[in-house]
Amino acid sequence: MDSKFFNLLGLARRAGKLSWGHDTALFAIKTKKAHLCILASDVSERLKKEFFRECTYDGRNIEIIELDKTMEDMKSIIGVKTGVLTIDDEGFRKSLKKYI
Repeated sequence: MDSKFFNLLGLARRAGKLSWGHDTALFAIKTKKAHLCILASDVSERLKKEFFRECTYDGRNIEIIELDKTMEDMKSIIGVKTGVLTIDDEGFRKSLKKYI
């Protein structure tokens, strides 16, 4: 992954376009606010299955990306230790996709 990807994640956080943590990210998905779901590499299989199911349930078709970064790495990138986050803006989603 390009460092621009992680810089853009930080920018999205400062712009208020991220939902992080289990409950907040799940709420963003269920309310169709989320455009992209990002998982850290060290999240549990149960959490992965739950988010894969929710992102595809009822025609949501929200793309999921599994990063090669741990939750601790996510803390240094966005300032919050989290295993799951969602991008809640289509413009940020398109920009992030360029660097994957």
